Amino acid sequence: MKIKTAKMSYDEVLALPAQVHMKPVKQRLIFRLLLAVLSVWDLWATHFTYQMVGMEKLEKDEPCLVLMNHSSFIDLKIATRLLCTRPFHIICTSDGFVGKRWLMRSIGCIPARKFMTDVTLVRDMVYAVRELKSSVLMYPEASYSFDGTQTPLPESIGKCLKLLKVPVVMIRTHGAFARDPLYNNLQLRKVRVSADVEYLLSAKEIEEKSAQELNDLLREKFTFDYFRWQQENKVRIKEPFRADGLNRMLYKCPCCKTEGQMSGQGTKILCKQCGKEYELTEYGYLQKVEINSLEQDSRKEQTDLKAGSQGAEEIEFTHIPDWYKWERECVREELLSGTYKLEVPVTIYMMVNTDRIYQVGEGVLTHSREGFHLTGCEGRLDYVQEPLASYSLYSDFYWYEIGDVISIGDDKVQYYCFPKENGDIVAKTRLATEELYKLVKAENGLRS
Repeated sequence: MKIKTAKMSYDEVLALPAQVHMKPVKQRLIFRLLLAVLSVWDLWATHFTYQMVGMEKLEKDEPCLVLMNHSSFIDLKIATRLLCTRPFHIICTSDGFVGKRWLMRSIGCIPARKFMTDVTLVRDMVYAVRELKSSVLMYPEASYSFDGTQTPLPESIGKCLKLLKVPVVMIRTHGAFARDPLYNNLQLRKVRVSADVEYLLSAKEIEEKSAQELNDLLREKFTFDYFRWQQENKVRIKEPFRADGLNRMLYKCPCCKTEGQMSGQGTKILCKQCGKEYELTEYGYLQKVEINSLEQDSRKEQTDLKAGSQGAEEIEFTHIPDWYKWERECVREELLSGTYKLEVPVTIYMMVNTDRIYQVGEGVLTHSREGFHLTGCEGRLDYVQEPLASYSLYSDFYWYEIGDVISIGDDKVQYYCFPKENGDIVAKTRLATEELYKLVKAENGLRS
């Protein structure tokens, strides 16, 4: 899927009219049916099945909040199939409206800015359930999982539930991530997909619980590991491209500790610095590729030289989320020691309304303990974003088929930064943003 773009100067984009907010409109039956029809092919191809748990408690015409985990592009098609008997609105990232605002509003979408406090969004949700008598579908993680495990939930989700005062339903998918993981360049695998639809909370139960109790419950429900699910259910993925792009997520070698030199191609991921190599097996395990003794001695020498006086020991991983978790721990150590810093040249796009995404020039994106700093457009652009502005980062692989992206911004403008150098920095920057947010909150004595 692509997005509508245009080239324009930074000053010209700033002069464009801002997007005027419009309340959600009631979803018409014809558009709900259209969504269902457009979903048929992919659901048939994945032999989609589902089971209902406690859904008899929800009245036929009773509005509810539907919370769904976010795994891949098929998520919306699954939700459309499961919710087609009732009107529902879909919380959608603002850039999803670009070039098709009328259509997105007609099918029931409500725009949102990722990982930001959005009072307007909450008002729109309240309006949808109370005035339009419509359910609301929300992906509280707000972004696809990189490693097949949960991403942070907003701390405000419990308060939102108490404000809406409607039952909560949860949709959890199985197989959606394995079929189309974000790192794999939109290459589909032959995997069966299913979903569980569970009545989670009644309006009365929400009223009786505190916002923190609701947050804790949802964090528990949104805990998962889809590589583990694949292994335990013996889901076989035979496609020869299953490790393509895996370096985007596994960017740091656990052997020589070099970053940006990993290469995921075919069924293997390789460190170009020291030669360490893994195979991603058909059942989702990482398996070390054995090499002959002469080559092993040569690679060990390279690794020892790279490690230097640090005396770094080689770490073995068989499980991808364990590797990703180790990378997070490494980033946190860099933040604590004051050695973390990103500084990369980028191509800059901007969004100020939903007409287009505008390419405005080149610049430099910096990320450190002080937060983000974006400069560019011949000195005209100078944007600073503090660490507490966002609990996570809107970052993506192969965003709208343009490239890997880091997005920052506020309620007036969104900046989409495409790194011009290789090195797979997108995943590390997201990890750093999340860990920095937690560190700064703790330093300020704020509850996480």
